[in-house]
Amino acid sequence: MTDLVPTSPTESVAISQTGTFMHEHAGVTIVIPAYNEERGAGPVIEELLALLRRELRQVPWEVLIVDDGSKDKTAEVIEKYVCDELRLIRHPHNRGYGAAIKTGVANAAHPWILITDADGTYPAKHIPELLGYRRHFHMVVGARTGPKAAVALLRRPPKFVLRKLASYLSRQDIPDLNSGLRLMRKDILERFENILPDQFSYTTTITLAMFSAGLHVKFVQIDYLKREGKSKIRPIADTIGFTKLIFRTVLYFDPLRVFIPAAGIFIVLSFMVGLGSFFAGQLMDVTTVLLFTTGFHLLMMGMLADMLNRRLP
Repeated sequence: MTDLVPTSPTESVAISQTGTFMHEHAGVTIVIPAYNEERGAGPVIEELLALLRRELRQVPWEVLIVDDGSKDKTAEVIEKYVCDELRLIRHPHNRGYGAAIKTGVANAAHPWILITDADGTYPAKHIPELLGYRRHFHMVVGARTGPKAAVALLRRPPKFVLRKLASYLSRQDIPDLNSGLRLMRKDILERFENILPDQFSYTTTITLAMFSAGLHVKFVQIDYLKREGKSKIRPIADTIGFTKLIFRTVLYFDPLRVFIPAAGIFIVLSFMVGLGSFFAGQLMDVTTVLLFTTGFHLLMMGMLADMLNRRLP
């Protein structure tokens, strides 16, 4: 795990896993995945470039936009803004939100990665605040909990359930599980690349991975505006996918957090069925033994998975 070492009463710097120092003024690459965002891309770029040129005079920065195989005029709109500070990379076909971020990370010139969207939902004004926490955290997330957070009513119940499930499994309070505005260390993203998916669940996975690995995460309250264009989220399919992803990610880092409750449920059920059927006059011995054996096997599998996990580098 990366340590944070204070070098003076007024300054601290982060030590990377390679042992080198990362100064608070280290450069940042803003990665923007874009897919069919011809309406929102232009205003987002104009707002972003104006803010960066005005506010980040002491920090090296670049903007890298990844057009993920758009079928509209997104690439043409972005090309108008290409300059020394802004680059455009195009995927020949749509590969997914996470894949676009991975392409951006692979081509980034700076050690910090800040991601945002091209649909106008994340105000650029929050970026300097996120950058202000770099000295003390490995990831800073813009939590969509501000007074102007325009989250659709139909999406709030499943988001609440998923957030609570993720908070329980990760043992952390997570106010926003999959915000698309966040600042992250590039070396850590590269470390977790093999478990980060190519779809929308990229942000959910990196959130859980950071917490499960014991890294430092900061949530900053931000506004969330109404998007330009049509959302790519599929409510039912994506909710199911996010749920599977949460369990898979936690299993990767802390398998006992999943296996122990599951084993406990079966063992408790075995005692309930056994005692209940006994006092009812007809002992359900086969069902009782089957439930208890299933719980015991789950517990053993969890302990084996945890042992293997701790032996891995």
